[in-house]
Amino acid sequence: LAVALAALLPMACARRSQDLHCGACRALVDELEWEIAQVDPRKTIQMGSFRINPDGSQSVVEVPYARSEAHLTELLERVCEKMKEYGEKVDPSTHRKSYVRVISHDGTKMDLSGVKIDGDVASSLKFACESIAEEYEDELIELLSHEADNVKDRLCSKRTDLCDHALHIPHDEL
Repeated sequence: LAVALAALLPMACARRSQDLHCGACRALVDELEWEIAQVDPRKTIQMGSFRINPDGSQSVVEVPYARSEAHLTELLERVCEKMKEYGEKVDPSTHRKSYVRVISHDGTKMDLSGVKIDGDVASSLKFACESIAEEYEDELIELLSHEADNVKDRLCSKRTDLCDHALHIPHDEL
């Protein structure tokens, strides 16, 4: 029995780590997309060179602020703080962990049945979020700077393999 438990323990820890990193990646993308949606679409930022060309003109263009590299970089620096607003939910049939918001963005009441809310969950999720944001900053900015579809799946499953079991995660859009 001890040998069987010793063999299963690393798999359980690996799955917990995978669930945590997949959940952190998905929550990170959700939070970034929500923050982007909160920006006035008419707001712009000047990009390009501020140097004067020989003909006296400047190569400056205005781009939408919400998906600008400057805004996305700023968001990446602070978005993982939002992980304290998440709790852990365990699927009773698969025992896989997922992470759900426990505080809604708009203040509406949420169904928190079966959701574990504690500081350890929040700090683990925040740490995983910060690791992902740092390691995949370029990919996040690239995907989010264009209005790409399925950023969660593209980043968390296809580009990073953080969610190689993502086929079993219900999609919010469906």
